[in-house]
Amino acid sequence: MTLLRMYEQMMDSEKHVKRNPHGNFKEVESSRPDWTPEATFAFTKTKDPSWKPGQGANDGGESMKHDHVDIDPYEEGRPATSNYKLLISAIIPRPIGFLSTRSKDGSSTNLAPFSYTQLVNHDPPVFIVGFAGGYKQAKDSLKNLMDSGECVINIISEHYIEAANATSVNAPYGVSEWALTGLTPAPCESVKASRVKEAIFSIEGKLMETKEFESKATPGKKTGVLAIIEGVRFWAREDAINEDRNIIDPAILRPMSRLGGITYGRLVEGIELPRPDWDEFKKEAEPAGLVKDKLDNQ
Repeated sequence: MTLLRMYEQMMDSEKHVKRNPHGNFKEVESSRPDWTPEATFAFTKTKDPSWKPGQGANDGGESMKHDHVDIDPYEEGRPATSNYKLLISAIIPRPIGFLSTRSKDGSSTNLAPFSYTQLVNHDPPVFIVGFAGGYKQAKDSLKNLMDSGECVINIISEHYIEAANATSVNAPYGVSEWALTGLTPAPCESVKASRVKEAIFSIEGKLMETKEFESKATPGKKTGVLAIIEGVRFWAREDAINEDRNIIDPAILRPMSRLGGITYGRLVEGIELPRPDWDEFKKEAEPAGLVKDKLDNQ
């Protein structure tokens, strides 16, 4: 298969998946309320600040009134896109890794968002990023990452969400996402790929290893690649980080997350819940008869 044909097939996948549920999105968008810039991050109480051990859910039993349906991801006739749509709508919110990559010889650069991104360790700092398709169908980001062994993971904030989303456009092969979006490349210390200057927080990364996944519904078809990346240097905007350089202020970071379909999430509220201490917790749990041995059905 030629590179051009592979590219055309990848571009056709958006029409196949149909993430956008609207006919004319701009018409739908125009009917919605304007963006609320005054909605700054703030803390609230939990729903039930007086919660006690053994109390369970805080919805008064409402969640127990509904039955569940059992879904077999490999049910005959169930397309893989159904699992995709289900999972991206259920596993939310998801962090977005905005990856900047550069080929080893510098002839190719790429900038693209990936919502299969997560922090999995802190010593060493380790991140995972999931890519659709196998090695042979790899898009520029994965190709560059495997070629150079380097990348930058930028965290997307409110102030450049439109530009970040625009990098997923199905532009012809070789067109620069930097130029199309107007985002600003900034130099790094340990990797040759550029970081996004507009980003509040960025991570320079070195590829540790990759793993390719094969479809169970269609044996032989490669459906994804997991990349394990070590964070080797951090960049934090000076007004967002504390004096000890160990905490980022969410009110300044204002991160965007991925939900289902074409939906993004905005972080405007938070709650704080200290991790319980057993010596204090058992003072209420023991008198209530809640301290019991574990059973098979628990």
